[in-house]
Amino acid sequence: MTYNLSQLPIKIFADGADAAGIIELYRKPYIKGLTTNPTLMRKVGITDYESFAHKILEEVQEKPISFEVFSDEFPEMRRQALKMRDWQDNVYVKIPITNTRGESAVDLIRDLTQQGVKVNVTAILTVSQVNAVAAALSPDIPAVVSVFAGRIADTGVDPILTMQKSLAILRDHPAAELLWASVREVLNVFQAATCQCHIVTVPHDILKKAVQLAYKDLEELSLDTVRMFHRDAQAAGYSI
Repeated sequence: MTYNLSQLPIKIFADGADAAGIIELYRKPYIKGLTTNPTLMRKVGITDYESFAHKILEEVQEKPISFEVFSDEFPEMRRQALKMRDWQDNVYVKIPITNTRGESAVDLIRDLTQQGVKVNVTAILTVSQVNAVAAALSPDIPAVVSVFAGRIADTGVDPILTMQKSLAILRDHPAAELLWASVREVLNVFQAATCQCHIVTVPHDILKKAVQLAYKDLEELSLDTVRMFHRDAQAAGYSI
């Protein structure tokens, strides 16, 4: 059975910082937007944040793309956010739910949305945080509320209930979308769709796996696995 990710009732965003990968995925019809963050950018060796962003924006001109502020001080976050807003109309600005001292960014989020900034509020893990963000959003300004379902699951807690409650909170905010973040495996993409989240953001490597394996016949996959074990044993020259 072949399966097209475009058939899922959810928008798939590609999450990464590899420039070639971003541009390649941007051109895929099943990718509806893109996200990145300073951690991903550092991993691939990006040192000039603004030059990287402008290089990407030369190609990514229609689908939404999120760039994250990187200051720990709210006034500087605000300055960076306003500058990023003006880079291009499809830019969303990622604002962390708190700074590193645990101080809430809700007042900043309220200010920025009133200034017409399309925010992507990131690093959310609790329903109370979603409630606080929802109260700060402007009704007519698009916004993304990114709940890190994968990190919730890392603690041994099923994130489904948190996502369902978050979706219910945002039903009264038509310009806001709930995003399932920190995807760990292909299954999470389908879980996010089943939960009726608006968006799921998926790392490039998991997107590749999803394209290759989504709904693949399990008997066929079993045979592929056995062949892999045999091929690697042969290549290693094992004997007993």
